[in-house]
Amino acid sequence: MTLLSLTRDEAARRSALITVERYDILADMSALLEGERFASTSTVTFTCSAPGSSTFVDIAADVLSATLNGVDLDVSTAVDGRLPLPDLAERNVLVVEAETTNTAAGEGILRTIDPTDKLVYVWTSLETDEARRLWACFDQPDLKAPHRFTVLAPESWKVTSNSAPDSVETTDLEDVRVWRFPDTPPLSTYVVVVNAGPFHEVRQRHDGYDLGFYCRQSLVPHLERDLDELVTLTRQGLAFFGEKFGVPFPQERYDQVFVPNLGGAMENWGCVTYGDGQLFRTPPTHQQRQVRAEFVFHEMAHMWFGDLVTMRWWDDLWLNEAFASWAANWGLANASEFTEIWSSFLALFKRTAYEMDMGPAAHPIRGEVHDVSQAMANFDAITYVKGQSVLHQLAAFIGEDAFVAGLQTYFARHSWGNTVLSDLMTAFGEAAGRDLGDWTRAWLDRAGTDVLTLEDGVLLATSPDAEPPRPHRVDIASYAVVDGGLEATGTTPVVLSTPEAPVDLPRGDLRLVNADDLTFAAVRPDAQSRRLMFEHIADLPDPLSRALVVGTASQLLLLGELAPRVAAGAVTRGLASETSPALVEAFLAMGMQFADRWAPQDEAPALQEAIADAALALADTDLHRQPALRALAGSASTEAHWRVLDEAAAAADDNDLAWRIATRRAQLGDYDADAVQRLLDSDPDPDAHTRRLAVLAARPDLESKQEVWDAFFVDYSIPASRETLVLGATFWRPGQSELLAPFAMRYLEELRSLKGGLLNQGLVIRAMYPLGVGDEHFLVAAEKASHDESLSAYARNQLTSNSYVQARILEARRL
Repeated sequence: MTLLSLTRDEAARRSALITVERYDILADMSALLEGERFASTSTVTFTCSAPGSSTFVDIAADVLSATLNGVDLDVSTAVDGRLPLPDLAERNVLVVEAETTNTAAGEGILRTIDPTDKLVYVWTSLETDEARRLWACFDQPDLKAPHRFTVLAPESWKVTSNSAPDSVETTDLEDVRVWRFPDTPPLSTYVVVVNAGPFHEVRQRHDGYDLGFYCRQSLVPHLERDLDELVTLTRQGLAFFGEKFGVPFPQERYDQVFVPNLGGAMENWGCVTYGDGQLFRTPPTHQQRQVRAEFVFHEMAHMWFGDLVTMRWWDDLWLNEAFASWAANWGLANASEFTEIWSSFLALFKRTAYEMDMGPAAHPIRGEVHDVSQAMANFDAITYVKGQSVLHQLAAFIGEDAFVAGLQTYFARHSWGNTVLSDLMTAFGEAAGRDLGDWTRAWLDRAGTDVLTLEDGVLLATSPDAEPPRPHRVDIASYAVVDGGLEATGTTPVVLSTPEAPVDLPRGDLRLVNADDLTFAAVRPDAQSRRLMFEHIADLPDPLSRALVVGTASQLLLLGELAPRVAAGAVTRGLASETSPALVEAFLAMGMQFADRWAPQDEAPALQEAIADAALALADTDLHRQPALRALAGSASTEAHWRVLDEAAAAADDNDLAWRIATRRAQLGDYDADAVQRLLDSDPDPDAHTRRLAVLAARPDLESKQEVWDAFFVDYSIPASRETLVLGATFWRPGQSELLAPFAMRYLEELRSLKGGLLNQGLVIRAMYPLGVGDEHFLVAAEKASHDESLSAYARNQLTSNSYVQARILEARRL
């Protein structure tokens, strides 16, 4: 079915014409136990401000029947995902029966069969306009209305929706129960949900809330292992956000459902869904736990920013995602054990925004979105990571007290409504007692990254465009070299509102610009500071400053001003004495990025060996042993490395480590098919076949590469999770460039026919870009493809961004 994408103008006309009073939706999932049919009856009650006018309702399923105010509609007029609604009355009741068997592609709904026990699970995920694939609705964010769901499901299944069910009853149908849910608050169509399956359910009551946790039966041990931590995080988040936002979460029930094959998470009101890759199959490391905690807080923040108050149109998508990302880090740093999350964010994740914003894929945080399909292109690092960094700068610029006061005003004024950017900035400006118009235009309506340089006591800012640089609130930390180490001599706060500003600095040999990472800008250190920060990274007293050194190295690589060997060497020196769990894994990951992806092939083995040696040393400490062994398994180069790994694997029942060892051996040409099969047979993980694919992906072997390729692009058998990105990186080994060159070109062709929903497509596009492998010939073809409008806007966006990074990699290898 060809679907039209709703335009902003169409949405504005429709919302001016109609007001939705309510949705009553019957969702028939009873046939999904044995087959692929989902059916719905949607009753939409709405008013029209100009009786006699016409509009359309969104419905992308097969329409079986439709009536408007009791009059039959011609279902053959339902084309391109729209059913015309002629001659509207002042008050209208629309009833549409529809069905779809498109339940295997992840487009709004996904039916999954667990390979271990053959149990069937179903989830829905409706952002941005996927609700229309399941039931008739006015699928745009500003037509909010209460939803009441009635769900028919197999007797053995549990159903979750946005709140607790009113009743669960048997029916006249064999082995079918009916679940009735009460009215939701006024919600946008994309944040309602119906999940179903034979879920394992755990419920606990804390602090006045009824907390629920769900997973498939094959993952019960992993949920039970991590349950206390998940409960603690949920309680911490609800308490922190409720207090800081001035509005406690206004519903007793809060469910979190871990579902198979979901590439991310979704902020459904009161019923968040996560890809169940977040239930780690072996005890998680600190970094894994922190990433999952960020997911929990991010989706929870959406209950206020996105669900309670919703953007009017998708050009303010950043109001959702950037805010939730910022709030997650803010909340975790202040209300959880993950107090150093801003350090690992800077060292590991913030670089993704610089990679996009410093290149040709840069776009404003807030941009023109003419239709919904264009909005999908903006689910990227600028929306999420730069957006949250800019909000972090705003909090520093106006002060956290004013920032929080502004948020409380915003939520009080706009609860259950829709807003535009100016509503938020007005609330901040009132709280701060200042006009933020210039700040807003500079930071949110312009693309690109400013570069900060400190020269002879003057802080300079250069802009990537013809306009003046943005206002920056930064700290400059000064250090003196004393007896071979560093001595802090003072931190100087600076508000930079012009292209340059003189600064009065204490004595010092090393200056760290943007020391507390308060702003979003690349930093070009002076020659002496650059040399000293890389030499003395381990001597810097706090994790955020040490993270800043690695973040600066990433920026200098993108500026074409640093050799990868220097970046990798700095990380290796930092790891020699790093104690912060928030940085050890981040540094190990970035060290391998510099040594493996960025370095020329004649230098890469020695750099990887140095990282492996650092991991080997860290493995002697209990606190860091697990992540160190995992990093060692990915970089093992000597007999000493392998000896420690083999001893560790023999001493512990650690399937994750065993798979990593097998993958590294395969990369080095030591592939044992029987051993891999034994490992697969002994691994209880329902998604263990993806670990076998990782072993094949690492092999310098055409047949193995083809099997992995087919799993991605022919069979679509890769479960969507963060491991999808790991599998892609394993496939594209820089040392196998000649073997992989034909696949790089095939990647561009595969982008034309990708299947699945937004989250899953996005994972594949990012995972299978040939980063570290594509040559100049590929880059020319990728540049051409990035202008091909037959590709999705998201795919073109990612092509442009990743090709910029790949070009920088090729340039850096020549330094």
